[in-house]
Amino acid sequence: MLTIKQLKDIEILQKECERYDSLQLKLNWEMLRSRETDQFDFLKYENEELIAFLGVYSFGSTAEVCGMVKPNERRKGYFNEMFNKAKETIKDQGFKKVLLNAPASSDAAKTFLGKHGASYKFTEHQMHWQPQILEASDDFILRHATIEDIDMRVRLDIEAFGVPEEDARAMESRIDSDEDTDMLMIIVDDNTIGKVRVKREEGEAWIYGFSILPEYQGKGIGRNVLRKVVNEQNELGHSVHLEVETKNAHALKLYESVGFKAVHAQDYYEYKIKTDSK
Repeated sequence: MLTIKQLKDIEILQKECERYDSLQLKLNWEMLRSRETDQFDFLKYENEELIAFLGVYSFGSTAEVCGMVKPNERRKGYFNEMFNKAKETIKDQGFKKVLLNAPASSDAAKTFLGKHGASYKFTEHQMHWQPQILEASDDFILRHATIEDIDMRVRLDIEAFGVPEEDARAMESRIDSDEDTDMLMIIVDDNTIGKVRVKREEGEAWIYGFSILPEYQGKGIGRNVLRKVVNEQNELGHSVHLEVETKNAHALKLYESVGFKAVHAQDYYEYKIKTDSK
């Protein structure tokens, strides 16, 4: 579990790196704040100042890695040192897949990833809604999810996103403990056909996991649901944001048609952990 001071130090370092590099880091803050162990966090201090951080985030059988180094402390081997320690933890925990994420505009990250043999997998865009009038029909119902919806939520992750079942169950179970979050199920003609999660923090509303069963796609339901959710969050005074993978061209076009614009991008690379610790 990270201490209040450590969390504050990570936040300070993140802001400094983002200002210096003119980019946005994805550190999965909701997971950092709810850690039950410190084995997934690697911090480097010098004279009581945090100068480097690397975090490992568990999504079922997949480990996601992201980190940063203070601008004037780079090229001293700190990140490589932390990454080597993280690899041992990842190996010990038995993760089947490792994804490294870095801002798409970071040349330093690309150089590091290339040296370590990581292979590019996909890009995830953070999108910001541009305020405009949206009209939505009411031919669907949104209701808060219950424990009975867990199987459907897992099914949607598998069918809509191709997520392995083990990872989907781990992810959906973790989400239920998040604060200021609404998990909403989409109902059409008394049938549960989709879901959407809304996470609110510091005046921002983030839309995650928006998915509809394949047989109900292409009917305009998703666009109307999205319009309704955006309108509700906008009326509450929140700016509205979401994330989408570039390879999901249909979703990208849907979000753009409702008024979302891509503002940041994160590249994801797959890294193969060697079974031999040497």
